Amino acid sequence: MRLPKLSGAKIIKILVGDFGFVAVRQKGSHVILRKFINGRKIVTVVPLHKEVKPGTLFGVLELGKIDKEEFLQKLK
Repeated sequence: MRLPKLSGAKIIKILVGDFGFVAVRQKGSHVILRKFINGRKIVTVVPLHKEVKPGTLFGVLELGKIDKEEFLQKLK
C-alpha cells in the first residue's frame, strides 16, 4: 500500500501519540522528534508542511525506525 500525503502536523501527532516520540526542538519549519528504545536514541525530522510528499514521509519513517505498514495501521 502507498503512503498518503499528510500534513506535517498530522504526522507529528501520530508519531507522538502512537509511537512514543517527543518533540524536542524546532528549526525553521522542521520539528525534531526523539525517543529512546533500550537506551538507544532514535531521532527523526518532520517538515511542518501543509502536504508532505510520500517519499519524504518514507524517509521520516525510516529515520524513526518505524515500519510503513504499522504506520498505515495507525491512520485507520
